[in-house]
Amino acid sequence: MKQDNKKLWTMFLILGLILIVSLIIAAFLEPGEGIINYNTAIIPVNGVITVGESNGFFDDPVVSSTEMIKTIEKIKEDKKVKAVILEINSPGGSPVATDEISEAVKSLKANNITTVAWIREVGASGAYWIASSTDYIVAHRMSITGSIGVYGSYLEWFGLMNRYNVTYKRLVSGEYKDTGTPYRPMSYQEETMIQKKLDKLHEYFINAVAENRKLPVENVKELATGEIFLGIEAKEYGLVDELGSKENALNYIELKINEKPLAKEFSKEKTLFESLMGIMSRNSFYIGKGISSSLIKESTLTITT
Repeated sequence: MKQDNKKLWTMFLILGLILIVSLIIAAFLEPGEGIINYNTAIIPVNGVITVGESNGFFDDPVVSSTEMIKTIEKIKEDKKVKAVILEINSPGGSPVATDEISEAVKSLKANNITTVAWIREVGASGAYWIASSTDYIVAHRMSITGSIGVYGSYLEWFGLMNRYNVTYKRLVSGEYKDTGTPYRPMSYQEETMIQKKLDKLHEYFINAVAENRKLPVENVKELATGEIFLGIEAKEYGLVDELGSKENALNYIELKINEKPLAKEFSKEKTLFESLMGIMSRNSFYIGKGISSSLIKESTLTITT
């Protein structure tokens, strides 16, 4: 009986080791790795757009402008690549990171590389700004696009603090140094100042979309209320070129490069440590995330496209 139990545990151990090794190998292999003949690069744009990367194992996916630019530079040096598809599923993010990625995407045109944005589910706000930088936009008819606007938001905790007799001792050098702190109400002057900056960023956004999409600025202003549009609505307003799927994006590329598109995904290469942590993250509960994490992230003024 003991011998049978020993054999059973040995079998489970071997199967467990095989599973772990398989996961590590799968995590290390880039999608499309091993493809020799290709002419089309697919770049995933999945998550919130930021200049940095995620800070922990359990953070939501982010689109790092730093890494995206590195990927685009790598593609520009690859003589095989004739076209790029941005596979977009992002709600937007940092205005700076958005503009950096947008300029990098437009730089592909100087290398005679055709660019297509494929909005699969969400391509809103900053993600739409990036999509507008491409030659052609394909969106699912039920996808979420548009949201041409900018917002600055934060939690105000002073009411809760007052309730529990917690005070904020203000020591600043410069009248506006602590503007946006959650520990006191924002003054009228501060609100006015921040609103002017949001309006300026909004103007940049409108002008970028108008220029990229070759639309009159006044037309874009009418759409730039921050409203989200379904793909089918965005098509009517001229914000996307075609409704469809990845197949439609590939068909457009075939017409432009006069050959059948063979796709390979280009994304950041992972280290062994990142691969292992990715496995842990995908197969673990979001322990300690939830409300506490959201409160920390939203406790200071954040400006987002």
